[in-house]
Order: sequence, then structure tokens, then C-alpha cells
Amino acid sequence: MNSNLQNTSAASHKPITIGISQGDINGIGLEVILKAFADPAMLEMCTPVLFSSGKTVSYHKKALKLDNFNYNTITSSDGIAPRKFNLANIYSEEVNIELGKLTSTGGLYAIKSFQAACESLSKNTIDALVTAPIHKHNTHSDTFPYAGHTSYLDERFGKGSAMMMLVSENLKVALCTEHLPVASVAATITHERIMKKLKTLAFSLKQDFSINKPKIAVLGLNPHAGDSGTIGEEEEKIIAPAIKAAMQEGILAYGPYPADGFFGSLMFKQFDAVLAMYHDQGLVPFKYMAFDSGVNFTAGLPIIRTSPDHGTAFDIAGKNVANEESFRNAVYLACDLVRTRRNYKEATANPLKAASVNVNQRDE
Repeated sequence: MNSNLQNTSAASHKPITIGISQGDINGIGLEVILKAFADPAMLEMCTPVLFSSGKTVSYHKKALKLDNFNYNTITSSDGIAPRKFNLANIYSEEVNIELGKLTSTGGLYAIKSFQAACESLSKNTIDALVTAPIHKHNTHSDTFPYAGHTSYLDERFGKGSAMMMLVSENLKVALCTEHLPVASVAATITHERIMKKLKTLAFSLKQDFSINKPKIAVLGLNPHAGDSGTIGEEEEKIIAPAIKAAMQEGILAYGPYPADGFFGSLMFKQFDAVLAMYHDQGLVPFKYMAFDSGVNFTAGLPIIRTSPDHGTAFDIAGKNVANEESFRNAVYLACDLVRTRRNYKEATANPLKAASVNVNQRDE
């Protein structure tokens, strides 16, 4: 491990093993994975384990002309080699790869890889998971009845506590509601939901980003944040009371702010994070500012999962033009989160008791 990434605590010296799910085999997932780890410096930071197959990886290597990309094939966690790219060979059959096409096969093997990685998370054989993009249309099925990675992870590890957070160098945006039709958003936003999300967000900022007293901006739902009830009552009846209740519990939450003016005036720079009410309200400004560099982080879970903030990009799959920066940053963030959580756990495991002071005692 690179010395500048090490910490003085013993926990921080433990090698970081990053599991990687391959995403849709017809998209750009394997392209950005292989491009990112073609840089030897990445192997100084972590030990990657890709859940895929030799045949699938060889196909993509050939398509990308990465003949010199080497990997260590393993069949169990015992074979993981530090400072090498490890391939967990989880299937051996021939798979029909059709780059740029949405197929049922692409979805099937995306989920096969993802669930194998989650099993390793459960067994603590990997420290964190980075997921390559999937397409919700071909992954949703009777055997995988989930809207995507997050809802599956929430059921398996979080029991309702997961929260989608987009992270870049200058902006963190969390979502009150995620992959919902716009018509369903207003009815889903409740006092209890906002409180829960604010608590999850505040704790994550402390545990995962070492921000002691995070300041959180809360966006309104309606244009102009309702204009005092003229354009909608959710702000006055639900959002503002939830913000007040959060403040009473020690969470530094402010708002509700009109989303357009909030981002347009760069007001977000005054806060550590933003809680948006729905998907596009938060992701449109985020992706405008950090499309190639942003990372999707699932906050609120006992495990660590990150992913690039882009999709399968079927339109450019196989053309060797996909930008791997967001995936690389997802790996960087996963490593940072592992170290930060180790340090947080160590610091809070046995907090020092405040020493009692004799008010009559004088310094001599």
C-alpha cells in the first residue's frame, strides 16, 4: 500500500480488498473496470477482486486491445493475491456477449456477479463493493424483484436504512426519494421519512466523511419552495416542521430552499451536503457539475458500496471511448470509506471518560 495512504492506527494498516461486480456485460462496465486497473498505481492502493469469468474478461480485453492486462484467477477467497488484479471465476459457461444491446443475458450475468460479490461482503472476504452499471429493465425479474442495486442491498444489509448519496469533490447530494415515478413523489414525502433521511445523512457525514458537525441543506418539493403555500403546501406542512424537529435533535438542517436558486447561486458551497426531495432534483445539478467524476455511494448501510454515477451507456459500448474516471473515483472513495470507518470505529469503541475535576484544586 502506498505510504501516503496509511494511517498510524493499526486498523488502517490492514490491506483493503475491493470487490467489483461486472455490471451488464454488453455495456461499458467491464471497459471502465479494465481501463482503470490498467494503471499499476491502482494496485498500490487496493487489491481488486472482479466477480466474472475468464471468458467474459478475455472477450472485453480483446475488444479493448488490452493484451498486456494480466490477472490472477481465483476460485475462493484463499487465493486473493495482494497488489494483483484478481478474477473470481464464478461461471465457466460460454456467454453470448452483444456489445451495445439490451438483452436478458446481460441482465442475468450482471445479477450473478452482483450477488456473488454480496455473498463475499457477507463473509467479510472483501472490505467494500464497487458496482459497475446495470440496466433495470433486464435485471428486474421474479428472481430479482428489485429496482436496482440499492434496494437489494437495503433488504439484505440495511433493513430500510439505505440512502442514495452522490459524492464529488465539491458537492454531496442525498435523496429523500429515489427511483420513483414523479407522480408518486409527493405522497411518499412524509415528516417521518425526512427525519429518517436527515438522521442517516448526518451520521454518514460523521462516520464516513469525518465531518463533526455537518450542515445540511434541505430542498423544497415545489417551485419556489411552495411560495408560502401558493404553489404547494408540502413545504409548510411537512418539510419545514421536519427540519425544525431535526434541529431540536441536534442535526444542523436548514431550509427548505428552492432548488433552482439554491444551485444557481452556488449556495450549496455553504453546506456539507444537500437533501433533495426526488431523483432528478438532486441528480441533474450534480451530474452537470460532476458527470465524469461523481460517485454514487449507498449511505446508511453496515457495508460499503460505491459505483460510478453513469449507466450502461449501450450507445458507446465496444467503441473504446468510455471515460473510466468515475469508476476510478468510485474505487478511491470506497478505499477512503473503509479507512474512515475503521478509524471511526476505533475512536468510538472505548471513548475516554471525562476526567473529574476538583473545583477547589489549584495549579501550583
